[in-house]
Amino acid sequence: MDKDATKKTKKRRSPALKKTRKRKNISTSEQSSSSGMDVPTKGTKRKASLNRKTLIKMAMIAGKETQTTPEDDVTVKRGKRKVRDDGEGQKKLKKDKRRRLDLLKYDMELPSTSADTESSNTSVDVSKRGDKRKVATTDGEEPNQKKKRPDLKDAKKDTNVFLYLKEFEAKYQQLEQLGEGGCGSVFAGYRIADHLPVAIKHIPKDKVLCKHVDDDGNKISIEVAIMLKLAAESEGTSAPISLLDWFDLDKKLILVLERPMPSTDLHDYIDDNGGSLDEKEAKIILRQLVDAVIDLEKQHIFHRDIKVENILIETSSDFPRVRLIDFGLSCFVKRGASYRVFYGTSAHIPPEWFSRHTYRAGPTTVWQMGTVLFDTLHCNEFETTRFIRKKLRISRKLSKNCQDFLRTCLTEDPDQRITLEQLRNHPWLG
Repeated sequence: MDKDATKKTKKRRSPALKKTRKRKNISTSEQSSSSGMDVPTKGTKRKASLNRKTLIKMAMIAGKETQTTPEDDVTVKRGKRKVRDDGEGQKKLKKDKRRRLDLLKYDMELPSTSADTESSNTSVDVSKRGDKRKVATTDGEEPNQKKKRPDLKDAKKDTNVFLYLKEFEAKYQQLEQLGEGGCGSVFAGYRIADHLPVAIKHIPKDKVLCKHVDDDGNKISIEVAIMLKLAAESEGTSAPISLLDWFDLDKKLILVLERPMPSTDLHDYIDDNGGSLDEKEAKIILRQLVDAVIDLEKQHIFHRDIKVENILIETSSDFPRVRLIDFGLSCFVKRGASYRVFYGTSAHIPPEWFSRHTYRAGPTTVWQMGTVLFDTLHCNEFETTRFIRKKLRISRKLSKNCQDFLRTCLTEDPDQRITLEQLRNHPWLG
């Protein structure tokens, strides 16, 4: 309605009609469009038979009919939220994906195999959300309804969280932050009893992308499950970092991990040595790394994100010792399993995932051996798409055996790619 029309009719309306006029006109127009009835135009006067009392009564009835209920308000809020998610929310999500090239999960929106669903964290606690929303919308509407008793399970959970937090604070002292990744933050620290250096990893529950169902039917972090298995089957020293303790604080996990001293990750180790290592030192590192992933394969563990940032180098001895970290994207492997949802680093996705939309544990791990060695020996960081398009090339300054090692690891066809056992017996590692 334009401003001139509003001014002309303003004096003629009663207060009750002012509040309901707009809603009533909308509903009237909707009825007229469906029935084909003529609707009075904006300037038309009402019939004289409608006296003042009748008008007030009609306005009160119309006001009751158009009054919104809490359920209506909830519907409106949901509608706005949906529009925001379908519009600006999607743009923000795309921006986040562009900003984080190290995206942890890639989904082609194809049917997942059983191996995918076993480790993917797709469960959402809908019942709790629904209860909260129901209480919010019915509170005050039904005064005679009995109030629910406090949930004893929630009270017990809160108590357990408090006790676990107190236990953690009593056993460990947390210090400065060491790093931050897609799955959480890592801090330096030590065990109060004996001042043993530790790494303390904080993981928000919504960042636990992969879960495992234990023997009791409980869902736990795959990282915890794998490290517990490694600790139980470890024979003396092992390449994977040990899990010393862990605490479930409802909304986050705290993992207390072994922290070798002194040590640094391979990425920083390479940078500290001028941006690349010589073949002799790279061979020492790769030989240990291949042995470590073969041990994982024997225990049916697929790391899925082996890269220079997830390899620690202990520097306390005469030669660098390799330690594997970050099993947050790992899974337990079933024989012959293939995967459609990729968990790992975008730059190291195996080429078969682009061409076939599937990948397997063995060939993917071999591909990642090649990416690690490439990053170790070249100043340019490896990226699968650039390598396939011949934008990155293996240096000809390397020995022939080393070049062959890299080519066999980085063979585009996974069926023609060398196996881990064959890799261990390659002449360059001999």
